[in-house]
Amino acid sequence: MADSTALHNPTPKHIGIIMDGNGRWAKQRKQQRLFGHRKGVEKVSDIIQVAIDIDVKFLTLYSFSTENWRRSEDEVSGLFKLIEQFIKDKGKEFLQENIRFTCIGDLSALPDKTQKALNQLIEQTCDNTRITICAALNYGGRADIMQAAQKFAKMVADKEIAADALDEPLFDSLLNTSDMPAPELIIRTGGEKRVSNFLIWQSAYSEFYFTDSLWPDFSKDEFLAAIEFYQTRNRRFGNSEPQIPAEHHAQSTATQRQEIINQKQGAFEEILKP
Repeated sequence: MADSTALHNPTPKHIGIIMDGNGRWAKQRKQQRLFGHRKGVEKVSDIIQVAIDIDVKFLTLYSFSTENWRRSEDEVSGLFKLIEQFIKDKGKEFLQENIRFTCIGDLSALPDKTQKALNQLIEQTCDNTRITICAALNYGGRADIMQAAQKFAKMVADKEIAADALDEPLFDSLLNTSDMPAPELIIRTGGEKRVSNFLIWQSAYSEFYFTDSLWPDFSKDEFLAAIEFYQTRNRRFGNSEPQIPAEHHAQSTATQRQEIINQKQGAFEEILKP
C-alpha cells in the first residue's frame, strides 16, 4: 500500500475502463480475434469482484463504441453473442449479490435478442445498490453530447425553459450518465494513450491511468495499482494549491507500475487471497 502521507484521495467511487487489446492478445497466440474477446469477458468478472471488494460504487466498461461497427460482420455479431452469454451467466449472480446493471449508448441499433437480454437485466436489477455495472454499448462521447444538446434545443423550442438557463448541472442531467457521478479515474489498457470518444464530457477532471497490458492480461494487482496511482494524485480542479511532490506522482511505465505492485501491503492483500 502506498505511504499514507502521499494519499490525497479515497477509493474512487466511479471508475471507467477502456478495455483495449483483446484482438492483439489473440493475434499473439495465433487465434481469431473473438478468442481474445472471450478472454476479455472473463477478465470483466474478475475486475467487477475487486471493484466490489474495495467499495467502488460505479464501474463503467467501454464495451462497444459507435466506431466498432466498422469491424468485420463476424466479429461484431460474435461480440453481441458474447454479451448475451455474459448476461445469461451473470444475471442470477447480479440479482443475488445486489449488483445493479445498466447501459449507456444507443441500444436500438443492437440485435433484437441482445436488446431484450440487456433490457431484462436492467429492469431486474434496477433497485440494487451494492455497485452499478454500466456497459457502454454503441456509445460515443460526441453522440452523447449531441443528443443532450438536441434535448435542450427541444426544451427551448417547446418553451419549457429559456435558452440562457443552460448551465453545467442542467447539461449533465441530459447526458446518458445523468444518474451517475463523473468518473474520478479512467483506466485504459492496451498501450494507447487516448480516450477514443469515451465519456469525453464526464472525464473533464478524471485522472487517467494508461497501461501497456492488454485487457485479458490486466490483473487484479494492476487494477489495485491504478487505484493507488489515483490516491496519490492531487486533484486541484483548477485551484492554485501546490501540487504534491513529483516523487509521489505514479507513472504508467512498466518499471514504475511494477514498483507500485511490489509495494502493495495491508488492506489489499486480503482481497487478493484465493
